[in-house]
Amino acid sequence: MQNARQMGRVKSMNKNKISIKMIQYELRNVAGNPFVHIFGVGFPILLAIIISKAVSSEITNPAILKEVVTTLFLGIGTIIPLATILMGYSSTCSQDIEKGIPLRMQLFGFSEKYTIINRLVAEFLYMTLAYIIYFIIGNLALDLASPKVSGAIVYFICLYIFAAVLFVLAHGIANLAKKFGITYMFSMILYFGMMVLGGMMGITVDKFPKGVQVVAKLLPSTHLNNDAYTLWLGKSYNFGPMVQSYLFFAAISGIIIFVMIYRSRRNLH
Repeated sequence: MQNARQMGRVKSMNKNKISIKMIQYELRNVAGNPFVHIFGVGFPILLAIIISKAVSSEITNPAILKEVVTTLFLGIGTIIPLATILMGYSSTCSQDIEKGIPLRMQLFGFSEKYTIINRLVAEFLYMTLAYIIYFIIGNLALDLASPKVSGAIVYFICLYIFAAVLFVLAHGIANLAKKFGITYMFSMILYFGMMVLGGMMGITVDKFPKGVQVVAKLLPSTHLNNDAYTLWLGKSYNFGPMVQSYLFFAAISGIIIFVMIYRSRRNLH
Protein backbone atom coordinates (compact mmCIF):
# COMPACT_ATOMS: atom_id res chain seq x y z
CA MET A 1 0.00 0.00 0.00
CA GLN A 2 2.79 2.42 0.91
CA ASN A 3 4.57 1.79 -2.39
CA ALA A 4 1.30 2.29 -4.27
CA ARG A 5 0.73 5.63 -2.54
CA GLN A 6 4.29 6.71 -3.33
CA MET A 7 3.88 5.81 -6.97
CA GLY A 8 0.56 7.66 -7.04
CA ARG A 9 2.25 10.82 -5.77
CA VAL A 10 4.94 10.73 -8.47
CA LYS A 11 2.47 10.22 -11.35
CA SER A 12 1.74 13.93 -11.55
CA MET A 13 5.39 14.99 -11.45
CA ASN A 14 7.35 16.15 -14.47
CA LYS A 15 8.79 12.92 -15.78
CA ASN A 16 11.58 14.04 -18.08
CA LYS A 17 13.59 16.69 -16.30
CA ILE A 18 15.22 17.59 -13.02
CA SER A 19 12.34 18.83 -10.86
CA ILE A 20 11.89 20.05 -7.29
CA LYS A 21 9.07 17.56 -6.67
CA MET A 22 11.13 14.60 -7.85
CA ILE A 23 14.09 15.74 -5.75
CA GLN A 24 11.80 16.07 -2.73
CA TYR A 25 10.45 12.59 -3.39
CA GLU A 26 13.98 11.16 -3.60
CA LEU A 27 15.06 13.14 -0.54
CA ARG A 28 12.25 11.56 1.48
CA ASN A 29 13.53 8.16 0.39
CA VAL A 30 17.04 9.08 1.57
CA ALA A 31 15.76 10.41 4.90
CA GLY A 32 13.70 7.24 5.38
CA ASN A 33 16.83 5.10 5.42
CA PRO A 34 18.02 4.73 9.05
CA PHE A 35 21.49 3.58 7.97
CA VAL A 36 22.45 7.04 6.68
CA HIS A 37 21.46 8.71 9.96
CA ILE A 38 23.40 6.22 12.05
CA PHE A 39 26.53 5.70 9.97
CA GLY A 40 26.52 8.95 7.98
CA VAL A 41 25.82 11.47 10.74
CA GLY A 42 25.95 9.99 14.23
CA PHE A 43 28.93 7.64 13.82
CA PRO A 44 31.45 10.13 12.32
CA ILE A 45 30.55 12.77 14.93
CA LEU A 46 30.96 10.28 17.77
CA LEU A 47 34.18 8.84 16.34
CA ALA A 48 35.73 12.27 15.73
CA ILE A 49 34.96 13.49 19.25
CA ILE A 50 36.08 10.30 21.02
CA ILE A 51 39.37 9.96 19.12
CA SER A 52 40.13 13.70 19.36
CA LYS A 53 39.48 13.75 23.11
CA ALA A 54 41.69 10.66 23.56
CA VAL A 55 44.51 12.29 21.60
CA SER A 56 44.08 15.58 23.48
CA SER A 57 44.98 13.90 26.75
CA GLU A 58 48.40 12.90 25.36
CA ILE A 59 49.45 16.17 23.65
CA THR A 60 50.35 19.22 25.73
CA ASN A 61 51.49 21.63 23.00
CA PRO A 62 48.38 23.66 22.00
CA ALA A 63 49.62 24.40 18.46
CA ILE A 64 50.36 20.76 17.70
CA LEU A 65 47.12 19.70 19.39
CA LYS A 66 45.00 21.96 17.14
CA GLU A 67 46.71 20.58 14.02
CA VAL A 68 46.28 16.95 15.11
CA VAL A 69 42.63 17.38 16.13
CA THR A 70 41.78 19.23 12.91
CA THR A 71 43.54 16.55 10.84
CA LEU A 72 41.58 13.82 12.60
CA PHE A 73 38.29 15.68 12.28
CA LEU A 74 38.68 16.40 8.55
CA GLY A 75 39.86 12.87 7.83
CA ILE A 76 36.97 11.25 9.68
CA GLY A 77 34.65 13.53 7.69
CA THR A 78 35.40 11.30 4.70
CA ILE A 79 33.14 8.70 6.34
CA ILE A 80 30.08 10.81 5.52
CA PRO A 81 30.02 10.19 1.72
CA LEU A 82 31.01 6.56 2.32
CA ALA A 83 27.95 6.09 4.53
CA THR A 84 25.36 8.36 2.90
CA ILE A 85 26.22 7.54 -0.73
CA LEU A 86 27.95 4.16 -0.92
CA MET A 87 26.05 2.37 1.81
CA GLY A 88 22.88 4.47 1.99
CA TYR A 89 22.13 4.82 -1.72
CA SER A 90 23.10 1.25 -2.60
CA SER A 91 20.78 -0.16 0.07
CA THR A 92 17.87 2.12 -0.95
CA CYS A 93 18.42 1.37 -4.64
CA SER A 94 18.54 -2.40 -4.05
CA GLN A 95 15.31 -2.29 -2.01
CA ASP A 96 13.62 -0.35 -4.81
CA ILE A 97 14.79 -2.95 -7.35
CA GLU A 98 13.44 -5.79 -5.21
CA LYS A 99 10.05 -4.03 -5.10
CA GLY A 100 10.09 -3.34 -8.85
CA ILE A 101 9.88 0.43 -8.39
CA PRO A 102 12.33 1.40 -11.20
CA LEU A 103 10.41 -0.75 -13.69
CA ARG A 104 7.07 0.76 -12.65
CA MET A 105 8.47 4.27 -12.93
CA GLN A 106 9.63 3.53 -16.47
CA LEU A 107 6.15 2.18 -17.29
CA PHE A 108 4.68 5.45 -16.01
CA GLY A 109 6.95 7.27 -18.45
CA PHE A 110 9.67 8.49 -16.08
CA SER A 111 13.06 8.87 -17.77
CA GLU A 112 15.66 6.62 -16.15
CA LYS A 113 18.38 9.18 -16.84
CA TYR A 114 16.57 12.02 -15.05
CA THR A 115 15.48 9.72 -12.23
CA ILE A 116 19.13 8.93 -11.54
CA ILE A 117 20.10 12.62 -11.73
CA ASN A 118 17.29 13.56 -9.31
CA ARG A 119 18.52 10.85 -6.94
CA LEU A 120 22.10 12.17 -7.15
CA VAL A 121 20.91 15.71 -6.35
CA ALA A 122 18.89 14.39 -3.37
CA GLU A 123 21.89 12.41 -2.11
CA PHE A 124 24.13 15.47 -2.39
CA LEU A 125 21.59 17.61 -0.52
CA TYR A 126 21.42 15.12 2.33
CA MET A 127 25.21 14.80 2.40
CA THR A 128 25.51 18.60 2.55
CA LEU A 129 23.13 18.69 5.52
CA ALA A 130 25.18 15.95 7.19
CA TYR A 131 28.35 18.02 6.76
CA ILE A 132 26.66 21.12 8.15
CA ILE A 133 25.67 19.20 11.29
CA TYR A 134 29.11 17.58 11.47
CA PHE A 135 30.98 20.89 11.33
CA ILE A 136 28.61 22.71 13.70
CA ILE A 137 29.00 20.05 16.40
CA GLY A 138 32.72 19.67 15.65
CA ASN A 139 33.37 23.38 16.11
CA LEU A 140 31.36 23.41 19.33
CA ALA A 141 33.07 20.33 20.80
CA LEU A 142 36.62 20.67 19.46
CA ASP A 143 39.25 23.35 18.92
CA LEU A 144 39.62 23.27 15.13
CA ALA A 145 41.94 25.28 12.90
CA SER A 146 40.24 27.86 10.70
CA PRO A 147 40.56 27.12 6.98
CA LYS A 148 41.77 29.27 4.14
CA VAL A 149 38.71 29.92 1.95
CA SER A 150 40.36 28.51 -1.17
CA GLY A 151 41.54 25.49 0.84
CA ALA A 152 38.05 24.74 2.17
CA ILE A 153 36.63 25.01 -1.37
CA VAL A 154 39.22 22.56 -2.72
CA TYR A 155 38.61 20.20 0.21
CA PHE A 156 34.86 20.06 -0.44
CA ILE A 157 35.28 19.80 -4.22
CA CYS A 158 37.46 16.72 -3.66
CA LEU A 159 34.84 15.25 -1.31
CA TYR A 160 31.96 15.80 -3.72
CA ILE A 161 33.86 14.35 -6.67
CA PHE A 162 34.57 11.31 -4.49
CA ALA A 163 30.87 11.16 -3.58
CA ALA A 164 29.87 11.28 -7.26
CA VAL A 165 32.13 8.30 -8.05
CA LEU A 166 30.74 6.47 -5.01
CA PHE A 167 27.23 7.09 -6.36
CA VAL A 168 28.15 5.43 -9.66
CA LEU A 169 29.74 2.51 -7.78
CA ALA A 170 26.71 2.12 -5.48
CA HIS A 171 24.31 2.19 -8.43
CA GLY A 172 26.30 -0.49 -10.23
CA ILE A 173 26.54 -2.77 -7.19
CA ALA A 174 22.83 -2.49 -6.41
CA ASN A 175 21.79 -3.22 -10.01
CA LEU A 176 24.18 -6.16 -10.31
CA ALA A 177 23.21 -7.74 -6.98
CA LYS A 178 19.47 -6.85 -7.25
CA LYS A 179 19.02 -8.05 -3.66
CA PHE A 180 19.22 -5.89 -0.53
CA GLY A 181 21.12 -8.47 1.53
CA ILE A 182 23.88 -9.03 -1.03
CA THR A 183 24.14 -5.30 -1.81
CA TYR A 184 24.33 -4.39 1.87
CA MET A 185 27.03 -7.00 2.46
CA PHE A 186 29.25 -5.65 -0.35
CA SER A 187 28.66 -2.00 0.60
CA MET A 188 29.54 -2.71 4.24
CA ILE A 189 32.73 -4.52 3.22
CA LEU A 190 33.75 -1.57 1.04
CA TYR A 191 32.68 0.95 3.71
CA PHE A 192 34.78 -0.54 6.50
CA GLY A 193 37.54 -1.59 4.10
CA MET A 194 38.07 1.98 2.88
CA MET A 195 37.88 3.27 6.44
CA VAL A 196 40.60 0.87 7.61
CA LEU A 197 42.83 1.30 4.54
CA GLY A 198 42.33 5.06 4.64
CA GLY A 199 43.65 5.26 8.18
CA MET A 200 40.36 6.37 9.72
CA MET A 201 40.28 3.61 12.34
CA GLY A 202 43.44 4.60 14.21
CA ILE A 203 45.97 2.65 12.10
CA THR A 204 47.97 4.97 9.82
CA VAL A 205 48.78 3.90 6.27
CA ASP A 206 52.55 3.81 6.90
CA LYS A 207 51.99 1.04 9.47
CA PHE A 208 50.53 -1.33 6.84
CA PRO A 209 52.64 -3.89 4.94
CA LYS A 210 54.08 -2.50 1.68
CA GLY A 211 51.59 -4.36 -0.52
CA VAL A 212 48.64 -3.07 1.50
CA GLN A 213 50.02 0.47 1.33
CA VAL A 214 50.01 0.27 -2.47
CA VAL A 215 46.33 -0.73 -2.44
CA ALA A 216 45.47 1.95 0.14
CA LYS A 217 47.06 4.71 -1.96
CA LEU A 218 44.85 3.74 -4.90
CA LEU A 219 41.80 4.87 -2.89
CA PRO A 220 40.74 8.55 -2.83
CA SER A 221 39.60 8.13 0.79
CA THR A 222 43.22 7.55 1.83
CA HIS A 223 44.40 10.85 0.35
CA LEU A 224 41.36 12.73 1.66
CA ASN A 225 42.08 11.42 5.15
CA ASN A 226 45.85 11.90 5.17
CA ASP A 227 46.08 15.18 3.26
CA ALA A 228 42.90 16.95 4.36
CA TYR A 229 44.72 19.35 6.71
CA THR A 230 47.08 20.48 3.93
CA LEU A 231 44.10 21.12 1.63
CA TRP A 232 42.15 22.82 4.43
CA LEU A 233 44.86 25.42 5.02
CA GLY A 234 45.44 25.97 1.31
CA LYS A 235 49.07 24.86 1.47
CA SER A 236 51.08 23.78 -1.56
CA TYR A 237 50.04 20.24 -2.47
CA ASN A 238 50.95 17.67 -5.13
CA PHE A 239 47.60 16.54 -6.54
CA GLY A 240 49.19 13.87 -8.78
CA PRO A 241 48.74 10.83 -6.49
CA MET A 242 45.21 11.91 -5.52
CA VAL A 243 44.16 12.40 -9.15
CA GLN A 244 45.58 8.96 -10.00
CA SER A 245 43.52 7.41 -7.18
CA TYR A 246 40.38 9.16 -8.49
CA LEU A 247 41.02 7.88 -12.00
CA PHE A 248 41.61 4.34 -10.74
CA PHE A 249 38.49 4.38 -8.57
CA ALA A 250 36.41 5.90 -11.38
CA ALA A 251 37.68 3.19 -13.75
CA ILE A 252 36.61 0.44 -11.33
CA SER A 253 33.18 2.05 -10.95
CA GLY A 254 32.92 2.42 -14.73
CA ILE A 255 33.73 -1.26 -15.28
CA ILE A 256 30.99 -2.25 -12.81
CA ILE A 257 28.50 -0.01 -14.64
CA PHE A 258 29.59 -1.51 -17.99
CA VAL A 259 29.04 -5.05 -16.66
CA MET A 260 25.64 -3.96 -15.28
CA ILE A 261 24.56 -2.55 -18.66
CA TYR A 262 25.87 -5.62 -20.50
CA ARG A 263 23.96 -7.98 -18.21
CA SER A 264 20.78 -5.89 -18.50
CA ARG A 265 20.91 -5.94 -22.29
CA ARG A 266 21.70 -9.64 -22.32
CA ASN A 267 18.70 -10.40 -20.12
CA LEU A 268 16.43 -8.54 -22.57
CA HIS A 269 17.33 -10.95 -25.40
